Amino acid sequence: MPAQPREHTRTYFLGKLAEELEQRGLTVSLRSHPPALRITDPDTMLLAETVDCVPLADGWFYRWSWGELVGLTDDPALAAERVVHVLAARQ
Repeated sequence: MPAQPREHTRTYFLGKLAEELEQRGLTVSLRSHPPALRITDPDTMLLAETVDCVPLADGWFYRWSWGELVGLTDDPALAAERVVHVLAARQ
């Protein structure tokens, strides 16, 4: 079964976030179904988080695995900074 347009949108936005996270030194892998990013800090390898992407009334948003929003997909750099901040706080 071919991927639905919504899945392509998720993958696109997650790819943008992955680029930003990799520039900040994190390791990122894209899970294909449902689309989500598995993010790890290569310095600790114990710290990992999953972020997906969801459409809401105000646009598309990145979302933590526990359901809280990370930020708008319009600003993947800001979302990446938030992910880095959360992972750093766990060290």
